[in-house]
Amino acid sequence: MSGALLSASARSASFLMSKTKSTSSVNEAPNQPEEEEVETTPMAPPQETTTTSTTPPPNKATRCESIGNRVDSSISNFFYAIGTFVSSRPKLTIIVALTISILCAGGMAKLNTENRPEELWVPQNTVAEEEGNAFLSFFPPTSRFQSVIVSGGADDTNVLTKDNLVKVMEMHQSIQTTNSTYEGQNYTFASSSFGAQDGLCTIAGGSCSNFELNPICLCLVISPLKVWNYDLDKLQSDDDVMATLNTYGKEPKDFESVFGAPKFDENGALISAEAISLSYFLKDQSSLEGGSTVDPINEEWEESVFLASVELAQVENDGGSLNFAYLSSRSFSDEFGGEITGDLVFVQISYVIAFLFVGATLGSKLSCGKGSRWAMSLAAIFLVALSTVAGFGVASLFGLLYGPVHSVLPFVLLGIGVDDCFVIANAFDREREGVARASEDDTSLIKRGARALSRAGASITVTSLTDLVAFAISSSSALPALASFCAFASINILFLWMLAATFFVACMFIDEKRQRDNRRDCLCCFTRKVDEVEDTGSKEGYLSGYFRRYHAPTILSRPGKMFTLIFFSVLFGLGVYGTIKLPVEDSARNFIPVDSYIKDFSEAADEYFPSSGEALYITFTNGEEIYKSREGLATLDTRLRGLSEEPPYIAEPNDYNYQNVMVGLKDYLATDDAAAIGVVTGDDGWPTNYEDFVATLRSYAQFMGPGAKYAQDIALSSDGSDLEALRVKAEYVRLTKTYRGEVLDDASRQIDAMDATRSMISSWTDLAPAFPYSATFIAIEGFKIINTELYRNVGLAIAAVGIIVLITVANIVTALLITVNVAFCIIEILGAMFALGLVIDSVSVINIVLAVGLSIDYSAHIGHCFMVKGGTDNDARATESLADIGASVLNGAMSTFLAVAVLLFSKSYVFRTLAIQFALTVTLGVLHGLILLPVLLALFGPKPFASAEPIKDVNEDEGTVEKKESISPMNTAHETQHEVKVGEDAFEENTA
Repeated sequence: MSGALLSASARSASFLMSKTKSTSSVNEAPNQPEEEEVETTPMAPPQETTTTSTTPPPNKATRCESIGNRVDSSISNFFYAIGTFVSSRPKLTIIVALTISILCAGGMAKLNTENRPEELWVPQNTVAEEEGNAFLSFFPPTSRFQSVIVSGGADDTNVLTKDNLVKVMEMHQSIQTTNSTYEGQNYTFASSSFGAQDGLCTIAGGSCSNFELNPICLCLVISPLKVWNYDLDKLQSDDDVMATLNTYGKEPKDFESVFGAPKFDENGALISAEAISLSYFLKDQSSLEGGSTVDPINEEWEESVFLASVELAQVENDGGSLNFAYLSSRSFSDEFGGEITGDLVFVQISYVIAFLFVGATLGSKLSCGKGSRWAMSLAAIFLVALSTVAGFGVASLFGLLYGPVHSVLPFVLLGIGVDDCFVIANAFDREREGVARASEDDTSLIKRGARALSRAGASITVTSLTDLVAFAISSSSALPALASFCAFASINILFLWMLAATFFVACMFIDEKRQRDNRRDCLCCFTRKVDEVEDTGSKEGYLSGYFRRYHAPTILSRPGKMFTLIFFSVLFGLGVYGTIKLPVEDSARNFIPVDSYIKDFSEAADEYFPSSGEALYITFTNGEEIYKSREGLATLDTRLRGLSEEPPYIAEPNDYNYQNVMVGLKDYLATDDAAAIGVVTGDDGWPTNYEDFVATLRSYAQFMGPGAKYAQDIALSSDGSDLEALRVKAEYVRLTKTYRGEVLDDASRQIDAMDATRSMISSWTDLAPAFPYSATFIAIEGFKIINTELYRNVGLAIAAVGIIVLITVANIVTALLITVNVAFCIIEILGAMFALGLVIDSVSVINIVLAVGLSIDYSAHIGHCFMVKGGTDNDARATESLADIGASVLNGAMSTFLAVAVLLFSKSYVFRTLAIQFALTVTLGVLHGLILLPVLLALFGPKPFASAEPIKDVNEDEGTVEKKESISPMNTAHETQHEVKVGEDAFEENTA
């Protein structure tokens, strides 16, 4: 058996026979490179141990305390063994860690990218999804939407002057006739000739006031320019443009869909308008590639023709009589994708900032001199990067989807990973207190590395495991993006924990050898001049000194405790109030970059077309039932009137927001044209049987038929003999509201509208079976559950965190205090969100889950450290905990805050919201962890673990520490047995 092992055994036996020797040798031995000569005596059985009258025997531990001691001992032993292995073989550890991480990163070749909102932010298996699938099975997507709102200038708000209309017509002709080129082939909006159908537009008919063989008349275009059949010559030769414009509709409500803020005279004639709207529809030719929907032919036309034509018109009228607000189907992907891609530079900046901060604070000196750790700062950043790519690879192998919001994960991992690095580095320093570097040989360094990881391992395990579980709980979310994000985070945190305990500890061991050998930081091949200043061991840093001499005495004084409790009670009360008031809102508009033309279009639409909302399609199925209820369907508009002010908030039907093929067919059957082609009708004016009805409807609604505009509103069987479905188009009013000066879509009214629409349609038992469909329903389903999702996930995460803390901290009282502390912190974060004008949406709900994981770190470190500080004075134990781990907690929090602070300058709503919520989490998390929790532990904290170390006394002049209060015989025996049983045997085995 080695001399060290014999020495440890001798120390243990000597202590059990004499308390004097136990306090002088055993307590100081772990920090000494060489053992002092000690008297060796045979090991005495514990029951024969005698004590003097001045040292009463320790109180018998309760059952819970005994369990806690065993858990603490097991965790310490586990990490002591790992620390011994890693410190004995640092290079092998680094190579194995790199190899495994790189192999795992190879899984990124199967990265499943998903960018479709309906696959990311929409609950799966909902009623809206069923309705959407049924609707699309009858009516596949057919069109891409482009729109322009032309408004009057500052000098003359009336846009309906002849000069203005000529400029708008010139813009239209550019859109209609300009070619786009894709893969060598030219494309135009309208066909080259009437009936050719080689254009890109959606064929519908009815776009011209007077039918003529003009290709544009077959395109689906909604514009007041139809009154001149889109002919510039006709407009220029028109002597009374207002009279011509009045032919667009029969009554004022007919003008509201294309004229913004119209004004009428006493006879109901249109006399002016502040804006006009032009909408163009392209045939959908999209396909799915790599999780994204692409339509390259139409996208090229939208960019090189539509957007270019409108932007040119805007430039030509800059400062003139017209303003142009426009939107294209490709606009969202262009603006959002470009904004997020442009802001990814902030990720790089944040890592640079983190590197500089960690390098400046991880060591004892800022410059690259003795005691600096710039190389370890680089290792910490590399640790985070390595964990990120390895975790992403494994997640990809599991088939988890990767969406745009996953781009915030590097910030989360940076905060958690750097925090662990600070804790491990602090443990290395604490284990060298009073020990000069020159006195440490490789054996002593290996033992110090093992003790350091034994010291830090439990702490980083508590935080990593709670973070992992918090995210794992939310990976069961009904929102695919949130579920995938949390699953990614869980896997990455697992890699962070494993690599911190192996890769980073190995790097720390090598760096400690470098410092012992007086080699330069980052340039370890070069040796520094011999320092004449005597090295007396690691000294307590400035932050630790601040916590010991100023922070702890202030908050742990009687007035300090009272003020702390009152302050956090008030803060909690405000948090509860804000949490209750925090609304769920449709914040889709917030995703629009502040300087985007999309925002201009949204504002123009809100101002000039407030009654124009989302389209609603009521789909009727079963052709036989449709025929039986034909008269009720033809008069369906009567059932939709008077619903605009209350749920379901359906706009009053008119010729431009309501389209019903049954109305058109009934009117057609009443004309002589129907009789001329041999349609036989009964007394009710309809075909006399179902077969004739289908044949008549098919003939009427064909693309070249009299009802061409209804061609896309019926679904026939493959042979055309059966009517499978027909749809009636209606429209909701614009459901928006102003929230703190910003216009938002009103999520509450949208939910009411959707639910009321379904209830209304289900009550139509006298009509054919029907169901509603709106493109917004699938997002509204998300609004319905996101509030529940938030509080369910957060509640489960906090409960799971409490259980994990109980298992790892192994004390009911401490675990309860930590869990309550975190719960209060989350409530206050929600309250602060309300105060700052944030809402519950798809972005903030993810960040709240992150807040659970991050805020637990600040409290768990302090709580665990408190349990390993010996003594009966809770104030002294809380002070020592803050002095020991407080600096690491604060440095980790500061590195996280600085890393995300750059995102406050981002134009992206995702990154900007992340920065605000991270700032709240760090600020409130640190306040709770470093102020409230120490006070609670001082007031209600339990007894320490049996293995707790003594409270230390500080020489404030030199910054060195000494033992202040000896630990109990039970504690010392535990430490000695721990070192003998695990440390020395493992060392002998690994260095044989």
